[in-house]
Amino acid sequence: MSSLSLSLKKDTGKYLAKYGIYIAFGILLIVLSVSSESFLTVTNLLNILRQASISGIIAIGMTFVIIRGGIDLSVGSILAFSAVVASSFAHSDMYPTIVPITLGLIAGLVLGCINGIIISRWKVASFIVTLGMMTAARGLTLVYTDGRPIINLNAGYGFIGGGYIAGIPVPVLIFVGVILLGFFALHVTKFGRHVFASGGNEKAAKLSGVKVGRVEVAVYAISGLAAGLAGILLSSRVMTGSPVLGTGYELDAIAAVVIGGTSLAGGRGRIVGTVVGVLIIGIMNNGLDLLNVSSYYQQIIKGAIIVLAVLLDKKNQ
Repeated sequence: MSSLSLSLKKDTGKYLAKYGIYIAFGILLIVLSVSSESFLTVTNLLNILRQASISGIIAIGMTFVIIRGGIDLSVGSILAFSAVVASSFAHSDMYPTIVPITLGLIAGLVLGCINGIIISRWKVASFIVTLGMMTAARGLTLVYTDGRPIINLNAGYGFIGGGYIAGIPVPVLIFVGVILLGFFALHVTKFGRHVFASGGNEKAAKLSGVKVGRVEVAVYAISGLAAGLAGILLSSRVMTGSPVLGTGYELDAIAAVVIGGTSLAGGRGRIVGTVVGVLIIGIMNNGLDLLNVSSYYQQIIKGAIIVLAVLLDKKNQ
C-alpha cells in the first residue's frame, strides 16, 4: 500500500511538473473572467497580446540562453540602445523604413555577440558579463542620445509598433512569427539539439562533437537580436527613442521563461512553455489593473511567482 502511495505521489508530481503551468493558466483565465466583465472583450484581449508581445519576443531569446545554462541581464539595455539607433534613422523621411529596422537589429545582434564571445572565450560567468553589459549598454545609449529622447518619428516607422493588419496589431503578428522561428530553431534543428546538449552536460556535449563555444555565442546573439527587435517595436509604439526604454524588461523575460518550465540549471525547457509564461504575466498584470490592484502589490505577486517556480523546478530535478 505504501509503495502504491509513493508511486501515485511520484506520478502526480511528474504530471504537475509537466502540465501545472497550463492548469494555472486556465484557472487564471476563469478567475479573471468571473472577476471582471471587461476582461474577455476583444479590445482587452488584443491589448494584452500587444503589451505581451514585446516582453514575449525578449523571452523567446532568453529561453535559448537559459537552456544553454546561462542568463542575460542586459536585454533591457540592449533594447534601449537598439531603439535609439533605429529611432535616429527614423527621425525623418530621408531613409526608407527598412534602414532603421536593419540598423536596430544589427545593434542588438552586435551587443549580444559581444556577450557571447566574452563568456565563451574567457569563461567569465554569464551573470557578471551581462550585468556589465547592462550598465555599459545603458551608458552607451545615454551617450548616443546625449540623454535626450528622439522624437518626431515618421509614420512608416510608427506602423511597426502601432499599426494593424486585418484587425490584428502588427506587434502581435511579429510575436507569432518569432514564436514559430524560435520553436523551429530550438525543437526541430540540429542547432537546437546542440543547445539542449551543451546546457545539460557541457563535457558530454564536447565529447560528442558539439562546438560548445559557437553554441554559446549563438544563443547570446539570438538574445541580443530579440532584444533589438523588441526595441524597434517599443520605440515605434511610443513614437519615441528614449534612453530609459526597457528598464526592468529583463526581469519579466526571465520570469516568463522560468514560469514556463525552463530549468535555470540548463538543458531543459520549451518555447511553448515560455509563451504560456509570457501570457500568464501579461494576463495577470492586465487583470490586476482591471481589479484596481496597486502596482506595488503586483511586483510582490510577480516576485513570489518567480520564487515558487524556481522551488518547483528544484523539487522536480
